Amino acid sequence: MQTELLQSVLDTSEGREADRILRACVHCGFCTATCPTYQELGDELDGPRGRIYQIKNLLEGEAPTRQAQSHLDRCLTCLNCETTCPSGVEYHKLVDIGRQRIEGQVARPLGERLMRWGLRQVVPYPARFRPLLRLGQMVRPLLPAALKDKLPAAAQRQSPKFEANSGQHERRVILLNNCAEPLLTPALVTATLRVLDALGIEALHPGGGCCGAVSQHLSAAEQARGFMRRNIDAWWPAVEAGAEAILVTASGCGTMVKDYAWHLRDDPAYAQRAERISALAKDASELLGADDLARLPNPISRGVPARIAFHPPCTLQHGQGLPGRVEELLRGVGFELLPVRDVHSCCGSAGTYSILQSELSGRLRASRLEALQQADPALIATANVGCQTHLQAASRVPVVHWIELFDPARNAFV
Repeated sequence: MQTELLQSVLDTSEGREADRILRACVHCGFCTATCPTYQELGDELDGPRGRIYQIKNLLEGEAPTRQAQSHLDRCLTCLNCETTCPSGVEYHKLVDIGRQRIEGQVARPLGERLMRWGLRQVVPYPARFRPLLRLGQMVRPLLPAALKDKLPAAAQRQSPKFEANSGQHERRVILLNNCAEPLLTPALVTATLRVLDALGIEALHPGGGCCGAVSQHLSAAEQARGFMRRNIDAWWPAVEAGAEAILVTASGCGTMVKDYAWHLRDDPAYAQRAERISALAKDASELLGADDLARLPNPISRGVPARIAFHPPCTLQHGQGLPGRVEELLRGVGFELLPVRDVHSCCGSAGTYSILQSELSGRLRASRLEALQQADPALIATANVGCQTHLQAASRVPVVHWIELFDPARNAFV
């Protein structure tokens, strides 16, 4: 694609990156075939190719508009388009650049500004999120549907308390201290610790917190980079001490941490360390897939239902490029994965998207659940806290993180 970006844009790191990405696009349109919003709305401007043109026009000097902002807002950042693109266009970087540029030039309605500000000030901070979550559960029937969907009706069933069997292990991994996951899906945290312990791996908790994804997706890039720097500072002593990986159980967070090197590329104090952090980041399927899971009690023999459906989050299959990894692990221990059509498709969660774009998000969820439940699975497994809670709010069967299936102390999923 030919570009004529403004010189003032090209004088910035983001502008040069945008120019490089835009020039890789040959506007073939293959991406529209797998874009959930284009498939739902049928509007070229709500597909990747249309959004790319809008960002290009903006960077070439066209006045930003509220309409263009809305089209970028409706993007799920599911990255189906990147998997489909034959030219390797790094769309997720381009849409970030476009969103941040237009955010500073187009005023949002007051309600939107307050909602986005509130999400950024609450969700990444567990000390703020926890009391509001409990309050929300108490008044859940009174909340708007979009917020009600995001809250478990009551505290989720937890696995029995974790107690290490072997003390300190030679193998050590840093466990990302997610902001929402321990509060929304506490059983997953316990299951992860127990599985790691059974495999002879110690989980380190050096601190840190939110990966920065919430802020980044809400066009608050500097706040996001602040979270990244905080995590790098917290993790670095353990990295230098020989931790073999930074383990991330939420695939959305994993996609973000693997991108730290790009986000901090212009930071002289953090760029080199960010590269190391990105290289060490691993999804749980990567770490456990390289281990001998036969050392764990077989889930099927413990009474875990064998016939299940698996929903691969977009952040796992498209963002991290790990399609089929979890499915291989599950089949390897005896699970029967039922057929699910359009496995590439997004469930509509996409972090805060299900709150900010609730109507469209709900349509996407209904489509996914119809496909996932068509063969009557006993439960649905997934790999991301957002997908899990979003699907569970409307599912007729339990929705769990796949690691919970390997928890030797748990066999009930009701």
